[in-house]
Amino acid sequence: MKLHLKNPLIFFDLETTGIDVAIDRIVEIAYLKIYPSGDEESKSMKVNPTIPIPAKVTAIHGITDEDIKDAPKFSEIARTLTKVFEGCDFAGYNSNKFDLPLLAEEFLRAGVDIDLKKRKFVDIQVIFHKKEQRTLSAAYKFYCDKEHIDAHSAEADTKATYEILKSQLDRYTDLPNDVDELSKYSSHNRNVDFLGRIIFDDEGHEVFNFGKYKGQRVEEVLKRDLGYYGWMMNGQFPLHTKNALTTIKLRGAFGNT
Repeated sequence: MKLHLKNPLIFFDLETTGIDVAIDRIVEIAYLKIYPSGDEESKSMKVNPTIPIPAKVTAIHGITDEDIKDAPKFSEIARTLTKVFEGCDFAGYNSNKFDLPLLAEEFLRAGVDIDLKKRKFVDIQVIFHKKEQRTLSAAYKFYCDKEHIDAHSAEADTKATYEILKSQLDRYTDLPNDVDELSKYSSHNRNVDFLGRIIFDDEGHEVFNFGKYKGQRVEEVLKRDLGYYGWMMNGQFPLHTKNALTTIKLRGAFGNT
């Protein structure tokens, strides 16, 4: 089934040095850009993460330090990527929980201003798990009746994810062929930051979603325990989380002047 698109849709996948959004880095990024006309544009590129790739991670995706020693740093390709991503929505496999937060973190580290929160995000894994409960390779076999060759290759994973979404739309007649609605369907939460350390409650207030203040309004916590702000800012939290926390803090301070 052909996707009904209002904006270009970027299917993307990352290979990284690990799974900690706050400290790990991208070593490969691949994207497949689908235009509303149906035209496609794809690219895959290696990235120098500037930190070593652990052997146990290389064993998964096959990328070594030698493979990326001459590759550009993310900061060197960030502005080019913003031009590619401008006006686009995004889709990926487990992208809402990992790929998107890490991508946003890399842009912040590079000092490049791109507000990904304004875009729509479709997480194919969420749709799959709500419907079938499987892995990416099993999803590809289930929906497309194909073996997922070169699993953990960013380019192969990206193309497989695109094919799966089209097959999901063919299989599930109740799934809307609309990126706005698919974004809502594949979202687990109402995140303020990408990683979901702060979320919106039912009344639209920002609340902590972890730790001793879980479920409590961020503004109220910071009024009575400003040290918690300092603890988070000095801790290994993603930059996007710290920026969101600072925005709330400053808004509260401004409101009290």
